[in-house]
Amino acid sequence: MINLTVNGEARSHEGDPSMPLLWYLRDTLGLTGAKYGCGVGLCGACTVHLEGEAVQSCLITLADASDKAVVTIEGLDPAGEHPVQQAWRTLNVPQCGFCQTGQIMQAAALVAMNPAADDGEITEAMSGNICRCGCYQRIHAAVRQVVEGA
Repeated sequence: MINLTVNGEARSHEGDPSMPLLWYLRDTLGLTGAKYGCGVGLCGACTVHLEGEAVQSCLITLADASDKAVVTIEGLDPAGEHPVQQAWRTLNVPQCGFCQTGQIMQAAALVAMNPAADDGEITEAMSGNICRCGCYQRIHAAVRQVVEGA
């Protein structure tokens, strides 16, 4: 049996421990904020926090997540008031929105770990998250706004 905490709630899974965390979150728990994009960890649409670190949940098995804390976009701030979420709204970051939960989760992990990130560090941290609409300037500006505390 796999035990883990998802968005602050203790969970257990008696099935296949090699199941990707993404499938467990979406199909078992109904937490559909993390998106299936590429399935091979290249796009970042499925980014969640595992023990506070941004990870691609399509690459993490339930066995990898055993006895660990997972936070999805639904648990980042249930009211949607995390500073990164606020910056996203203020700057009207998304166009289509498909990648945005992964972008937000990556940005939230960055500012938690490096609240004084410079432009290069922001670019590097966000480079694993693809936005097919090309909203990179607005994404960067929103992260910069959070870092600057504006």
